[in-house]
Amino acid sequence: MPTGLASLIASGTKLWLDSVDPDLVVEARAAGATGATSNPVIISDLIKTGRFDDRIASLVGEGRDDETIAWTLTDELVRKAQGVFEDVWTASRGNDGWVSFELDPLLEDPASGLSDDDRVARYVELGKKWSAGGRNRMIKVPATAAGIRALEPLAAAGVPLNVTLIFTLPQYERARDSVWRGAQKRGSLEGFKSVYSVFISRIDVFTEKHVSGLSPTAQGMLAIVNAKRAWGANRDFWKTNPTPLAQEIVFASTGVKQAGVDPCLYVAALAGSDIQTNPPATNRAADDASRTFTRQVDRMPPDAVVAELDAKVDMHRLEQVLMEEGVEKFVAPQRALLDLIASRRAASARPA
Repeated sequence: MPTGLASLIASGTKLWLDSVDPDLVVEARAAGATGATSNPVIISDLIKTGRFDDRIASLVGEGRDDETIAWTLTDELVRKAQGVFEDVWTASRGNDGWVSFELDPLLEDPASGLSDDDRVARYVELGKKWSAGGRNRMIKVPATAAGIRALEPLAAAGVPLNVTLIFTLPQYERARDSVWRGAQKRGSLEGFKSVYSVFISRIDVFTEKHVSGLSPTAQGMLAIVNAKRAWGANRDFWKTNPTPLAQEIVFASTGVKQAGVDPCLYVAALAGSDIQTNPPATNRAADDASRTFTRQVDRMPPDAVVAELDAKVDMHRLEQVLMEEGVEKFVAPQRALLDLIASRRAASARPA
């Protein structure tokens, strides 16, 4: 019997799993997923299961500190997922089959004392270091001021890039232009690959909290309009500047956050092109055999809804607020991951 995910993929969407849990990666690949992403929350959740306690104890026994253990585990989990998707990478000649490795979020910690120049230098250094972890590894860099500046030298160095934490069209454009400047410094565009992760659900959380005057038909629609505009801008730019591999939008954070909303609201509205990184729970809901997905990514909501959103939502303020929140949500999980590893270290040191 055909499944919902099969119809989503048939519509033209590439499905990347928002996890590097080894079991879920295998399950997702069997369901048609062709890539995956990682972040500190994902790694923390895996450590909490206890499945990696022996590995942590082994690394502790080797004298590794907590930060080294965190990055060793991340590297190993991402590398294992890469193995599952490497056949996709080979068959697509590098157009798909990627697994994203997120650079150190603590570079954006305001308490770090780092200047923007320091952050840029570290992003470039770490991006080059961790991109050496296999041919289908993509490096995740946030669309902060320093992250965007780092994209140009990283792209010039041949690092495949996933630009994350994008909330608005101007932010996407700044990131894309930085990547493109770097790409043009390469000797060849062969193998050049970049994707742009536009966050979805947090947009509608913002309007629900800060733009209460929206009509019922417009409330909950900005995320879809915003993502479709970014998708259209990306399509048009790369039509004008063609490359051997597709430079794509990733529709990220597609799990709905409001109660009583169809869990596949965003999956359905953005079906038909580019990439969706869906959380496991969203994929399970989408895989219901009763669901059928068709191409909707290039169909905007009614003009009246779009006009109301344009008139009532201050996108500059939205970007400021969500980036402030986003940086904290970016940094806090890495701190929590290090604390979790410290607790596992302490537990392994206690006598049985």
